[in-house]
Amino acid sequence: MRTLVLNAGYEPLAVVTFKRALVLVLTGKASVLAESGDPVVGPTDVFGRPSVILLNRYVNIPYREGTVATRRGVLRRDGHSCAYCGKQASTVDHVVPKSRGGEDSWENLVACCLRCNNHKGDKTLNQLGWKLRFTPRPPRGARWQIRELEQPAAQWNPFLGDTAA
Repeated sequence: MRTLVLNAGYEPLAVVTFKRALVLVLTGKASVLAESGDPVVGPTDVFGRPSVILLNRYVNIPYREGTVATRRGVLRRDGHSCAYCGKQASTVDHVVPKSRGGEDSWENLVACCLRCNNHKGDKTLNQLGWKLRFTPRPPRGARWQIRELEQPAAQWNPFLGDTAA
């Protein structure tokens, strides 16, 4: 069971286990905004299982330039859809091939189906006469900074707002 931790300004900060969330609530460092699942039964008390908690004090987050482009991240950003044909993607392709100076960056990596990836090889899009279905860009928002937000719980949606997209 996972719990979404919101900073005092209501922005997503982290995802922790429900046990850690319960400790934060019982020590007075956070308050429960939403509960779900079976209650936690202690020797003398019964507590609701926290699904979303809000920290009582604001935590300064160090500025992060951006996220590193990974295979998993590129597939997630592109919705597991091939950037060339639109079919189900399982691989990642360099738009400008590495052999021709292409980088491992968000702007140069796209999700690709195996068939298109094999056909493209180390050719450029101009050589093949292909076009991208979209312009690859780096992802933004809290959802990309917090890895556990890849698969948010349904109870978190009201608290994630625009970061859920």
